[in-house]
Amino acid sequence: MSEANNSLARASSAYLRSAMHQPIQWHEWGEEAFTAAKRENKPILLDIGAVWCHWCHVMDRESYESSETAEIINREFIAVKVDRDERPDVDSRYQLAVSAIAGTGGWPLTVFLTPDGRPFYGGTYFPPIDQWGRPSFKKILLAIADAYRNRRDEVLKSADEAMHVLTNAENFAGREAQFSPRLVGVMVQSALPIFDERNGGFGSAPKFPHPAALDLLMDWYRRSGEERVATVITTTLTHMARGGVYDQLAGGFHRYSVDEHWTVPHFEKMSYDNSELLKNYVHGYQVFGLDFYAHVARDIIRWMDEWLSDREHGGFYASQDADINLDDDGDYFTWTADEAKAVLSEEEFEAAALHYDIEATGEMHHNPAKNVLWVRALPEEVASRMGIDITQALDLLAAVHSKLYAARLQRPAPFVDKTVYVNWNAMCVSAYLQAARVLQLGDARQFALRSLDRILAEAWHEERGLAHVVAYAEPIASVPNAAVPQVRPSGLTWTVRGMLDDYAFTALACLDAYEATGAISYFNFARRIADEMIKRFADAESGGFFDTEASLEERLQLGALSARRKPFQDSPTPAGNPSAAIALLRLHAYTNEARYHDIAESTLTVFAGAAEQFGIYAGTYGIAATWLSRAHTQVVVVGEDENADALLQAAIAPFAVNKSVVHLTDSEAVAQNLPPVLAETIPNLPGLKQGRSVAVVCTNFSCRPPISHPEELSSLLRQAVLAT
Repeated sequence: MSEANNSLARASSAYLRSAMHQPIQWHEWGEEAFTAAKRENKPILLDIGAVWCHWCHVMDRESYESSETAEIINREFIAVKVDRDERPDVDSRYQLAVSAIAGTGGWPLTVFLTPDGRPFYGGTYFPPIDQWGRPSFKKILLAIADAYRNRRDEVLKSADEAMHVLTNAENFAGREAQFSPRLVGVMVQSALPIFDERNGGFGSAPKFPHPAALDLLMDWYRRSGEERVATVITTTLTHMARGGVYDQLAGGFHRYSVDEHWTVPHFEKMSYDNSELLKNYVHGYQVFGLDFYAHVARDIIRWMDEWLSDREHGGFYASQDADINLDDDGDYFTWTADEAKAVLSEEEFEAAALHYDIEATGEMHHNPAKNVLWVRALPEEVASRMGIDITQALDLLAAVHSKLYAARLQRPAPFVDKTVYVNWNAMCVSAYLQAARVLQLGDARQFALRSLDRILAEAWHEERGLAHVVAYAEPIASVPNAAVPQVRPSGLTWTVRGMLDDYAFTALACLDAYEATGAISYFNFARRIADEMIKRFADAESGGFFDTEASLEERLQLGALSARRKPFQDSPTPAGNPSAAIALLRLHAYTNEARYHDIAESTLTVFAGAAEQFGIYAGTYGIAATWLSRAHTQVVVVGEDENADALLQAAIAPFAVNKSVVHLTDSEAVAQNLPPVLAETIPNLPGLKQGRSVAVVCTNFSCRPPISHPEELSSLLRQAVLAT
């Protein structure tokens, strides 16, 4: 390690390594930092951020790269830097604490801790000088240092109060209510008053997508036919995909929109946003039959394939940054009129200006000439306004798209964090498998299975369970301060153990892989992972799941990690508890093991009293509640001829969150590739041994006679989906 670098040069995280040149004497999260704070009797300055976070980089440059600021920090504090993607357990707790202290949260998260890790003051971004009604960071540092030295009692009292809030923030004891299927309808109806009639989405600026809520609404509409709900879904899906929050050239969604129109995004692009939105557009295509939604789904995959995929080994990268440097704000993604004119013919620019709203004055405040590309005019309007036919307009717009994207590829591209996280990868695997089945995308199916196989080979250990990271963006270095470095025989160093959502999402991905392939090995993996999830995270006394293992060594319970959390609200990924419940209910449907159903039911009961309050912001809970309150439907298709393909497509076509489709191609090995419940029934059904391709529909552990005609299967499924 160079003398010019701090200890973060030994880190594995790309975000931490980006700060290794700073004059701050940074520590990673771990025992060494807390021991030093206690030994030197200094408060801890905790900085939590991410490699994709624009304001994290701004604060790095303005404050943490300042020798004057560094002198104060190094003298008065023990400085700890955390990557929120690598350590979501640390981030989530201090986010709650700072929200209680300052009434706000987000990144960068700046928290001041006692030497044992209890938060007593915090905020987000602090400017280098007094501005925007905020004191300068140096003033904050000096004031905190003075308070710790001279008003210790006040500091400790504040720390005790913050820990009390943190410990009880997600304590649902005493707030349980009897679970009722009516909760699903209540949650659906809660979306209607906050729906933005004009732009789609919920609430006003800033506007985030809510993928789980949209899936919940689609399932409700599929059963109820409630047109008001259909309007909410289609308006939202259509406006998001035509807005600037969607990358009109490369495909894929940015993280959120700063305005209510979906026009100006925060330009970072996350794997987890795109995985869940990919599901939304696939499901939207299933429910509404709109080719536009299928196009958006394929376009998301195009972007993920090109930018977020390890094509050699399998696996999905974490994110793409918003900016090239701190002097721009999405400049890579935006265009001045002159930049567009430089690569387009006069006629092409006319079409582009109409279609993408390219004007001399654009939407970006830092550079008013910069335009965010969004769809202002559809091709039909472009054709009308240019006085050309629709074919010419489509050809022109295709040339515009190709030329602008080719020109953009010549620009320096924002950084891609090539870290492969287990939880986000499992979400991407599930999304790809669902898209591959509905849209018949063989390459997407193959890559999803390769990626899942990589998780199971490199991040799963029969004794240690799951890791949180499959591979880092940088070659893995020695990390002496990491929590329980674990070396598998393959040589992989595990710096962070898997958390609840790593297990829940991976179990779900394994079930999706089983249904797509009929390979019982994936089902067996799902059971093993779910069983480990129960053993490591379940609260046997009060119900529900903690987000971290209860049995971790005491030395891992540093600072706020001593507070137990039971994640219930989607923020922004699907919450761990309802996701775990869905995995267990799907396993119950295949095994009829009462313990899976009972644990899932007790989990949902824990949060039943809060579900109405959270509404669509707990959309995954609503999906889990649908699974619990409605009979499951399973379709098993056996065969690999043209009729089997037609039966499979008929089985896949209707959307319902509690419908599963298994495809078995080897009619001779049906029994060996079926989970317990289906293995007891399906091999003995009449007609299955006659060598014909058939489909079997099972509902609530009761199977109907085999069906050979796709039309008959479609009719039966329509009835089954509506009935359940």
